[in-house]
Amino acid sequence: MSWFVPSLRACHADMCLEPRKVHEVVFFLAIYLISIGTGGHKPSLESFGADQFDDDHAEERKKKMSFFNWWNSGLCSGLLLGVTVVVYVQEHVSWGAADVIITIVMAVSLLIFIIGRPFYRYRVPKGSPLTPMLQVLVAAIAKRNLPHPSDPDQLFEYPKVVAKGRLLCHTKNLEFLDKAAILEDYETPVDQQSPWRIANVTKVEEMKLVLNVIPVWLASLPFGISVAQSTTFFIKQAATMNREIGNGFLIPPASVFGLTAVGMIISVTFYEKILVPVLRRATGNERGIQILQRIGIGMLFSIATMVFAALVEKKRLGVVEENPTKGSLSMSVFWLAPQSIISGVADGFALVGLQEYFYDQVPDSMRSLGIAFYLSVIGAANFLSSFLITVVDHVTDKSGRSWFGKDMNSSRLDKFYWLLAALVAANLFVYVVVARRYSYKNVQRSVAVADCYQGDRSRSHV
Repeated sequence: MSWFVPSLRACHADMCLEPRKVHEVVFFLAIYLISIGTGGHKPSLESFGADQFDDDHAEERKKKMSFFNWWNSGLCSGLLLGVTVVVYVQEHVSWGAADVIITIVMAVSLLIFIIGRPFYRYRVPKGSPLTPMLQVLVAAIAKRNLPHPSDPDQLFEYPKVVAKGRLLCHTKNLEFLDKAAILEDYETPVDQQSPWRIANVTKVEEMKLVLNVIPVWLASLPFGISVAQSTTFFIKQAATMNREIGNGFLIPPASVFGLTAVGMIISVTFYEKILVPVLRRATGNERGIQILQRIGIGMLFSIATMVFAALVEKKRLGVVEENPTKGSLSMSVFWLAPQSIISGVADGFALVGLQEYFYDQVPDSMRSLGIAFYLSVIGAANFLSSFLITVVDHVTDKSGRSWFGKDMNSSRLDKFYWLLAALVAANLFVYVVVARRYSYKNVQRSVAVADCYQGDRSRSHV
């Protein structure tokens, strides 16, 4: 509307020097609507898609493990079209025409989704997932002075034949919360006792799952900061380089991000079709490798991304120094290909792994919220990236020359990339410690709690 409605169009110049208030209102309204829409549909749609597979069916469970790989391959295919075809229309036709294309695509996708409604599997809502966790915490505090049982079989759990939903096995970590499952009143039926006084083992384990997610979430933020650079500084670098191919055709700077999508598609396909089958036979693990191991591999690739980015930027600045007049226009934009493709490979391991982790390792009733946790890693990391840039700019400016000058040629992004590589590398050591101490969600396969308790069986090995 801001392009096609005359009264809403800011001006006909490339840069509008005096926009009216209505132009700002329309612009920010559109931006906030996109944010609200993304925050509403993305976590729900992704978790809803994974919910179409039955966890208790062996074949469907394996297919579910592949879901996030192919989901992200589809997203990257759309992204590839977005940063090539749509961006080309934006630059050579108009922003309005590009937005019309996107609107039509979204309308068609919504129509397809609605047509499929009769065939979907639906989970029955079971109330707020936060209330049971609060009940566990209150019950554990109320019974804090009771001795901890030496045998986990003494903790209260519903028989599997009457339980609603999947039961979880007892784990040793956060044993204080186990006291919520200690049965005090043996005469009154449990279903008549206050849920604020007694909780079953499954509810206690769900509370542990949520608390276990927090260290992983924090340890993922530095990786998210490095991911943020591919949509910001990488594109700014591309804008200063020679983007001409063929008969005078100019690659739009944003199209460089398409190489990241290509890298992700390649890595996800390789992981799904080659790596997982080989590792399944070698380790006997259904997933091939544990989820946190996959994320850790992605973090290693993100370090490599920052190293390559620093080396290429150093080379680009050297070209500018040799020829200040022409700058880096003599340097092909395809110098950015290695860092962009490796960034995609990192995303294929870490980002997809984070999606699977936050979906799988939260209580069943919180899976949409789990995907929201994953999205919050990316959102918080972007804020931290901006904060880090501000701090680095302030500190380096005081030392004589800011790493972020008035343009790319007067900046020292290579040093910033080295800083990010060091930050992610240091964080990787912390992440390994967190991952090695992590206890995975363990679904009970038998009636008695003690039957599924196997000490360190659920621990990760990174």
